[in-house]
Amino acid sequence: MTAERQIRFWFFGLLVFLILLFFLSSVLLPFVAGMAIAYLLDPVCDKLEAMGASRTIATSIVTLIFLVVVLLVILLLVPLIVGQAARLLENLPGYLEFARAKVATLLTMIEMRVDDQMLEKLRSAVLGSADNVFSWLTTAFVGVLSGGVAVVNLLSLMVITPVVSFYLLRDWDKIVERVDGWLPRDHAEQIRELVKEVDSTLSGFLRGQGTVCLILGAFYAIGLSIAGLDFGLIVGMTAGILSIVPYVGSIVGLALSVGLALGQFDSLTPVIAVAAVFFAGQMLEGYILTPNLVGDKVGLHPVWLIFGLLAGGTLFGFVGILLAVPVAAVIGVGVRFGLGQYLSSHYYQGTGRAAAQEPAASAAAADAPSAAPEASSEEKAES
Repeated sequence: MTAERQIRFWFFGLLVFLILLFFLSSVLLPFVAGMAIAYLLDPVCDKLEAMGASRTIATSIVTLIFLVVVLLVILLLVPLIVGQAARLLENLPGYLEFARAKVATLLTMIEMRVDDQMLEKLRSAVLGSADNVFSWLTTAFVGVLSGGVAVVNLLSLMVITPVVSFYLLRDWDKIVERVDGWLPRDHAEQIRELVKEVDSTLSGFLRGQGTVCLILGAFYAIGLSIAGLDFGLIVGMTAGILSIVPYVGSIVGLALSVGLALGQFDSLTPVIAVAAVFFAGQMLEGYILTPNLVGDKVGLHPVWLIFGLLAGGTLFGFVGILLAVPVAAVIGVGVRFGLGQYLSSHYYQGTGRAAAQEPAASAAAADAPSAAPEASSEEKAES
């Protein structure tokens, strides 16, 4: 098979995969979630297997412990989160009115320093923009709460995902060995090296940054609750989840918590305490968690990760969000490999051009000395 036919074959396969992913995205969620869980838990099963347990027993133990932890988290946290979310929706009109009053007060202060015509334009622009933003936020928040159950089929997640993850986890090594046997023989070793790099990038990010998200979510939730913020649990957990992208969780959580604190408290001291929680969390993330849990081996730039998450969510919904990080890792490794191939090729180094010029220069250098003796011999004959 020529290189051109190989490119066509793989391009056609990728196109078919994307089409199937688009049309089956609502069905694939429990299977993608089960695959992700199996991938994350495979090292634990390998360690139990190395200690003498069979693969089936190791998989059963790991899956059972994982399900117990998930059920405990659901039973303990979900009622609190649902209660705080319901109260937040009830109090949202009051917060919006408070924000409008603050904007009106600010405009009144500006009124003394700006002429009437400019003030009217500013007032209409600010209030109109505020209404649009608040309306969009309300619609988005209600949509997430009401549509989340429709998008994420809880029944399939609770029933199908554990079964899929169990069987994938039990047969993970066999599946990897079988797929390895399908690799093109001429490029198998090179593909294995690329897959190892993808695995290193992906595992380092998911296990490292995922642990960072869990720790930060707990830290923010506990800290905001101690500071007295009404919706500290839901804001803290939201900030922790968004910390999958560095700095995004801290920035969004700080803005939300300070805004809620300004509407809840009459003095600035609790507001400063709420802000201090996020500054402390940022220091914890930057100086302790990320260097020790993630390090420099991830290789996923935050901008590239944000783009991947947004693009995956827009194209394929929640399944696209789950697949965004693996796809971003694969594309990142592929781009680095292609760039390395280009930098070592004659297209970049110009070796072909230099090689073409080198014989001509050598020939000219060889001809120059031979002409001089001939000329000198002719001069001797004339003399």
